[in-house]
Amino acid sequence: MIKPFYKKFFKVFSISLFISLVIIQFIPSSFSRTNPPITGEPAWDAPATRATFMKACGDCHSNETVYPWYSQIAPVSLLIEDDIRDGRRHFNISEWDKSAHGGDDAAEEVQKGSMPIGLYLLMHSEANLNAADKTKFAEGLQRTFRASSENDEEAGNTEHDEREQKEERK
Repeated sequence: MIKPFYKKFFKVFSISLFISLVIIQFIPSSFSRTNPPITGEPAWDAPATRATFMKACGDCHSNETVYPWYSQIAPVSLLIEDDIRDGRRHFNISEWDKSAHGGDDAAEEVQKGSMPIGLYLLMHSEANLNAADKTKFAEGLQRTFRASSENDEEAGNTEHDEREQKEERK
């Protein structure tokens, strides 16, 4: 039997928790739920690789996030905002032309099972890939990001060659 002290403590704790959850809903977030523009994407090896990426990774690692209904409810919204911010900062396929890509690690993270993260998989069962799908997806990512890296190097070499030619003309 529950002692009166614990019963009273549980009641006060429950009411306090409820009030806290209601109050936290009114704290404004600085996070905008509008997606930034897409300025560039990698040259995908196949449409299936892109589709799997968008299904398993795109909500955090692109500017095409689909915000579920619960992304409006604190404290879950705070976790989602943080994951999206970190994901885009680390690796964003929608701004492929703007930053260091980070694609080299993507296939390895998928293969190890460290991406997508567990909390995401809990709410997005479609992102939970079986072993065969993980392997196929990881191979597609390797081909995609290897080709993108080679294209970037070629573009960098072309720019370097053009600069040298301009300097020689002077």
